[in-house]
Amino acid sequence: MSQQIRALVVDDSQAMRRSIMYALQRLGGVTCIEAQDGAEGLKKLTTQGRFDLVLTDINMPLMDGLKLISHIRQATDHRTVPIVVITTEAAAADRQRAMVLGASAYLVKPVQAKVVVDTVKELLNLE
Repeated sequence: MSQQIRALVVDDSQAMRRSIMYALQRLGGVTCIEAQDGAEGLKKLTTQGRFDLVLTDINMPLMDGLKLISHIRQATDHRTVPIVVITTEAAAADRQRAMVLGASAYLVKPVQAKVVVDTVKELLNLE
């Protein structure tokens, strides 16, 4: 794959960020930027240029994933960036809230690397 993909991985668990980044490496040509919470994620999104994808948890200190999604969707520069929620919140209401705010996909932990990769491929139209 020739194109460079820049992904922002936002999760307060370093182990979870590592496993998501490891999964994304399978796509090739992916640069991952990490953030420990929504506030740091938003800051990186606004200061580090263009991102092709955001993967975020919901439950995080400082700013949760839902607030992050709504901030991203309100920012002109990032309104169309695909957002994948990866969370332990399995309730339909949580999924509904995330999708209404503008999430592109909703995956429940524990999530398999293949599911993450397939979801990203679909969102970015990669083959």
